[in-house]
Amino acid sequence: MHRGRMPQGWEGDLSDDYEWVPLRLPPDVTRLTASIRLSIEAEYRGWELTRVRAYTDGSRRVLLRRKKTAGITDQPGQ
Repeated sequence: MHRGRMPQGWEGDLSDDYEWVPLRLPPDVTRLTASIRLSIEAEYRGWELTRVRAYTDGSRRVLLRRKKTAGITDQPGQ
């Protein structure tokens, strides 16, 4: 998973109460693998999936969020 830039149209809904991380999943990442990796982020780091955008080349852009808390600085995939 690679951190990406925010797709057009996603910036308007971002609340200051949350941390937001856009990720790009390359075409070679299967749906099952993506699901497992995102589940791990949710379970152990508190991220939740808010949006998914699929592209014709097979890549996907996802947007994760979690409530802001003091002291937590880890990012998905680290």
